[in-house]
Amino acid sequence: MDMTDSTRDMIDLSDRTDAQPAEPAPVPATNIPQDELDRITEDVVTALKTVFDPEIPVDIYELGLIYKVDLDDDRTMHIQMTLTAPGCPVAGEMPMWVHDAAATVDGVEKVKVDLVFEPPWTPDRMSDEARLALNMF
Repeated sequence: MDMTDSTRDMIDLSDRTDAQPAEPAPVPATNIPQDELDRITEDVVTALKTVFDPEIPVDIYELGLIYKVDLDDDRTMHIQMTLTAPGCPVAGEMPMWVHDAAATVDGVEKVKVDLVFEPPWTPDRMSDEARLALNMF
C-alpha cells in the first residue's frame, strides 16, 4: 500500500484498511514545491522508522502508531501519534523521540507532536511487515 499522497504535503495513516474513499478530499494549495514535499515525505517516513517501542522489536511507523503527519507552509510539522496502550511505560518519552526524529528532516523548521488515544490503537493498524516480524500471521 502506498502511504503517501503525492498531491499534498500530508501523510495520513489513520486508515490502514483497504476501503477506498468515495471521493478524494480537496487539495489545498501550498507554497512548498512538490519535489521538495516528496523528499520530505520520504525522509520523515525514514526518520519515524528509527523510533522503536522498547518492548516491541518493530518501529512505530510499521506498528501503526503514527496517525497523521502534516506540514504547514511555514514548515511546521504536526504529528499525531498514539501508543499501543495508554499505560505504556514510555508514554512520557516516546513523543519526544518522535519529535527528535522528525526534527532531523531537512526542510522541517519546527515539530509538534500530539499524543492521541482516539481511535484506540489495535493490532489491525500494523503493516504486513510488522505482522511478519512479530509472527502474527
